[in-house]
Amino acid sequence: MSGVDGMDGATGPRIVVMGVSGAGKTTVGQLVAERLGVPFVDGDSLHPPANVAKMASGVPLTDDDRTPWLRTIGETLAGSGAGGVVVACSALTRSYRDLIRSKAPDAVFAELDGDRDLLAERMAARPGHFMPVSLLDSQLATLQPLQADESGMRLDVALPPAALAAEIADTVLAHER
Repeated sequence: MSGVDGMDGATGPRIVVMGVSGAGKTTVGQLVAERLGVPFVDGDSLHPPANVAKMASGVPLTDDDRTPWLRTIGETLAGSGAGGVVVACSALTRSYRDLIRSKAPDAVFAELDGDRDLLAERMAARPGHFMPVSLLDSQLATLQPLQADESGMRLDVALPPAALAAEIADTVLAHER
């Protein structure tokens, strides 16, 4: 687990629950937000319609597609006020996380990591979701795990969502003090 620097207590936590599709970002993010009493924002809801249509048709996004969306994620974190916020966002590469941090330097990343088969099984069980299982391998190929100098933690998605949320919330709260 990397350090959770940047949480100085001056504002509420700004947490990004990150990982590939099927990792449980939305479920875990909502639970973390509930535990901390802060708002939750699903980053998927911040994608422009063209991005959603592209992914729904099985076409991976390019960096040009992602850049405005990632800026919006960072602005959402930065604009959360003193109370803080939890945002679910794939944030697959270091450069994507750096772009988010350019807007919200105190953001803490909670990376949900797991076995490919488990992730694919979860994706297949989500009827009506725009992200097809066929894009999982491209996401896994793109994923750059959190690095030691990044503020955050890595967690195994094989654990129950409530346990993951408790670990994230407890870790962030411990570092706020």
